[in-house]
Amino acid sequence: MKAIALDPNYSRNYRRFATGGLAGQVLVLTKKTWGGYHKKVLRDGEGPIHSMKWRADLLAWANNAGVKVHDMKTDKGIAFIERPKGIPRPEFLLPHLVWQDDTVLVIGWGTSVKIAAIRTDLSQGLNGIQRTIAAVGSEKYVDIVGSFQTGYHISGIAPFGDLLVVLAYIPDEDENEKKISTSVTPRQGTAQCPEIHLVSWKNDEVTTDALPIHGYEHYKAKDYALAHAPFSGSSNAGGQWAAGDEPLYYIVSPKDIVVTKPRDAEDHIAWLLQHDCHEKALAAVEAGQGRTELLDEVGSRYLDHLIIERKYAEAAQRCPKLLRGSPSAWERWVFHFAHLRQLPVLVPYIPTENPQLSDTAYEVALVALTTNPSFHELLLTTVKNWPPTLYSASPVISAIEPQLNSSLMTDTLKEALAELYVINSQHEKALSLYAELLKPEVFEFIEKYNLHDAIHDKVVNLMLLDSKRTVHLLIQHRDIIPPYEVVEQLLHSNKTGDKRYFLHLYLHALFEIDIHAGKDFHDMQVELYADYEPRMLLPFLRTSQHYRLDKAYEIFAQRELVREQVFVLGRMGNAKEALSTIINKLEDIEEAVEFVTDQHDDELWEELIRQCLQKPEMVGMLLEHTVGNLDPLYIVSLVPDGLEIPRLRDRLVKIVTDYRTETSLRNGCNDILKADCVNLLVKYYHEARRGVYMASMDEEVHGNRVDDGSSRASERSSSVRALDIKSRTRCGARCCLCFDPLPIQDISVIVFYCCHAYHLSCLEGGLDLMRSNSNQDSDNESDDEDGSPSGGSRMRCVLCTTAAA
Repeated sequence: MKAIALDPNYSRNYRRFATGGLAGQVLVLTKKTWGGYHKKVLRDGEGPIHSMKWRADLLAWANNAGVKVHDMKTDKGIAFIERPKGIPRPEFLLPHLVWQDDTVLVIGWGTSVKIAAIRTDLSQGLNGIQRTIAAVGSEKYVDIVGSFQTGYHISGIAPFGDLLVVLAYIPDEDENEKKISTSVTPRQGTAQCPEIHLVSWKNDEVTTDALPIHGYEHYKAKDYALAHAPFSGSSNAGGQWAAGDEPLYYIVSPKDIVVTKPRDAEDHIAWLLQHDCHEKALAAVEAGQGRTELLDEVGSRYLDHLIIERKYAEAAQRCPKLLRGSPSAWERWVFHFAHLRQLPVLVPYIPTENPQLSDTAYEVALVALTTNPSFHELLLTTVKNWPPTLYSASPVISAIEPQLNSSLMTDTLKEALAELYVINSQHEKALSLYAELLKPEVFEFIEKYNLHDAIHDKVVNLMLLDSKRTVHLLIQHRDIIPPYEVVEQLLHSNKTGDKRYFLHLYLHALFEIDIHAGKDFHDMQVELYADYEPRMLLPFLRTSQHYRLDKAYEIFAQRELVREQVFVLGRMGNAKEALSTIINKLEDIEEAVEFVTDQHDDELWEELIRQCLQKPEMVGMLLEHTVGNLDPLYIVSLVPDGLEIPRLRDRLVKIVTDYRTETSLRNGCNDILKADCVNLLVKYYHEARRGVYMASMDEEVHGNRVDDGSSRASERSSSVRALDIKSRTRCGARCCLCFDPLPIQDISVIVFYCCHAYHLSCLEGGLDLMRSNSNQDSDNESDDEDGSPSGGSRMRCVLCTTAAA
């Protein structure tokens, strides 16, 4: 017996099965009720039966001639499919049959594969191939829907969905020669490994896997067999297993049975990892293939692979994607990178939230960036970007401070240290570094943290950074930073920069705020003005009294500052030399005239005229500018005969015109003055004619109680009302000497036009006292105008007379 096939309904159909063998008979055996089997011969005398498969009501078998399909329900043959031409006899290459479903039979024989479909009516074959082989008297027929040749011998075939699994035996090119050779045995051991091919119905290979079977070198194609776990009924058409069934294939050799199954997603991922295809493995896991727990494993193995390959930067770049939100995984890799001395490449990717790591991890990362100058820029960026609550700044500061005076120290590291000082509330140390680095934001930093006391030794750095803002800051807080400290620092600094110019800016601003604040440095300031801002010299010289005149003159002489020399000479009392300097060096007659006028010295005028007579042009200019100061005729009288004066006629015309204009102005002013005098006399006359109001005591007391509001109202009254108030006695109804009330019985009262009132006895006593103190004789002239009873002397107001004296 070479083949056997069980009825698919074996248990319900009396345990029916079919067999075949070398006898050439196809027997169907059925279990009898009383024991034994009932035998039925379907075919006989057609040669040995090599393979047999039963599916539903269809039984297929293969003999030397080909493949036959028999309908067990109608007990009729359906079709006969001839053996492929050009293949060895079945004794060498066995035929292989397999039902893909209830109506599709796959035949693999030698190097040929045919797919036969069992149909009940004429229709177009699958894949564009149509071939019909019908049996006589049968309603069913067979349609060959697929056929192709292979480059290998088929040792087994099985369905795999819409594909086929083929067990391939690779024939040796010299195999035929070896068979006829007498010197080589058939079991020489030169066979190749069998292979599993996954192909389509058009022989398109999908995958190929070699099978290292034990002893494959000595096996032939017929020594192998391929079987698969049965499908779960006809409902699983297309060669598929039902849910829950395990798709298994069995590869049988003389000494091994290999159980295979289709690879799942996790197998694919494991294969990718094994072949260092980590990116594809990661993509597969992220696409939902396999368990989610594989993501951590794949990520870890991917990172390990990159670390082994020394691709540290790429590994760091992959960490956010591979480690995701696991704090423990992040910390583990942070310390691993630190151990490898590659932590700087990971720092830009370390998360600060979701997840947030331990403060130690962040501190280790920052300390690692301090070790090499190439990392300092990253350190500064990281310190600025990371929230200060994540870590303690002290360990990082401790790692940087020893490098302050070493060659590893860079400006970037200093700035990072300053940022850490700020985080650690060490603002004065941060200010020192900001000032040293000349950071523009240092001024806002000083104001923000009120660090004015800490800038005593940083004046030069601040000046180099922004002299204008520094000067404003120093002037504003000169009580904290006295001028002598600023001047000393600027004078003795060894840093590059125009320190004298900075000193000039500071002293100039200080002088404008307080002219006496920097008086100790006014000598220095004279020289600084001469060097940097000469136009400010004269205002400074006129205002300050704290500079040495001789030193200032020496400075001006060296720098040929003529006007400043003139001013200093004038202040030194050497007016003639100053005048000579103006005439000889400046040649400015207008300024010379102004200088002489300010001196109020007649001899200086003579000197001016004398020096001008030596220069004809100067004489003409002198005539133009002395109108109102000197008589032009006097100057003309001094001019030597024959002296040619340029433009003399025009200048004389101008002198005459100016003189006439001046005369006209004087006459006009006199007329106005006379008119004003007459008007004032008339006003005085009318004022004198008015009565003098004498207030009583009752009115005085009442007046003292008047509210302030009524007083303000009276001030806003008309001019007539104001004139009445002015006419009242100025002592408020009291004697201006004894301050007793005026209305005393039997005592005369004297009231002057100035509104001062006296008792007659008090006034006479006061006048006598004044005469005795001044030792002057009384005027014998009688004073009829006063109406005084005392006709021996003229009465005068004591208060007004004393004030005039």
